[in-house]
Amino acid sequence: MEKKTPLYNWHESNGGKIVPFGGYLLPVQFETGVIAEHCAVREKAGLFDVSHMGEFIISGAGAFNAVQRLFTSDFTNMTVGRVRYTTMCNENGGILDDLVVYKMDEQRYMLVVNASNREKDAAWIRKNLNNGGGTNGASFEDLSDSYGQIALQGPASVSILASLSETIPEKYYTFIEKGKAAGLDCIVSRTGYTGETGFELYCKSEDTEGLWKALLTAGREQGLIPCGLGARDTLRLEAAMPLYGHEMDENVNPFEAGLSFAVKMDKADFIGKAALEPISLADNLKRIRTGLRVTGKGIIREQCPIYYQNSSIGITTSGTFAPHLKQAIAMAMLKTEFASPGTKVEADVRGKMVEAETCVLPFYKKQ
Repeated sequence: MEKKTPLYNWHESNGGKIVPFGGYLLPVQFETGVIAEHCAVREKAGLFDVSHMGEFIISGAGAFNAVQRLFTSDFTNMTVGRVRYTTMCNENGGILDDLVVYKMDEQRYMLVVNASNREKDAAWIRKNLNNGGGTNGASFEDLSDSYGQIALQGPASVSILASLSETIPEKYYTFIEKGKAAGLDCIVSRTGYTGETGFELYCKSEDTEGLWKALLTAGREQGLIPCGLGARDTLRLEAAMPLYGHEMDENVNPFEAGLSFAVKMDKADFIGKAALEPISLADNLKRIRTGLRVTGKGIIREQCPIYYQNSSIGITTSGTFAPHLKQAIAMAMLKTEFASPGTKVEADVRGKMVEAETCVLPFYKKQ
């Protein structure tokens, strides 16, 4: 049975079209519609309920050693108040999840994981928390149910938040743990999943609706509107941000997913490193996440086979019509030799061949 976020009743009372997602009931869109919500984020601002995301804490004297072994990034030079994107792999190098890590202090890290992977991730971390590498002394907590999370995204997000808060992180991927907004205690993080300037605010579950309403009121004159999962997906796709279960899963490694920046092979051992070492050499990478711009008529969705001169070369992982770019786009996992920009390919969309061309990612990057 799906769970409800602290904002479920507000969504239901304010025109949210509710659908199941990641084990939760969330709005896919509001009465404004996906295109209007998407464009609001690109041009003004949008507000998202992301309370379904999971929040974990790893703490104790062995916390640093634990995150070093569990995740593929290197946290050696990470300072307090920074956020880092990373992946968590199994022994075969497959991605168990992608997540962001917050360094709260020298012995405490907060992890934000995908809702659909919360239980799996928690079990994996508990199992491997104190295994090897001198990681004894780390403890794990799942605090997901005690947090609400709201994402304020778009060019106007800075001025909107500034009207309610004096604790605003200045740099991308930094945060203030003991922040305030609308008089409520919250973690204020300069992060997001839209490709725009924005913030993610973590507060007590019981404070979530109050913070949500305060933000909407503060941003009304600047065009802030509530947004659903539909716009969140089209925005992340324009920005070429991968989604777990689409661009990656346990059968895809970080190099194939185009996430080599999040894998530091020169650090001490981490889970999956031995399996990833031969793949890390460019000549050994057989397939890679690639951008596609549709040049023919039609929209390419996920799981469409891709062909080059009648030869099968891969499959799409996500696809849509991009509202801001006014262009049909897709991401695909293609054989490496066909991934160079400008390669002309075709997608089999329910028996109809649609022409496309490979391109550099991301499709959209804010000015």
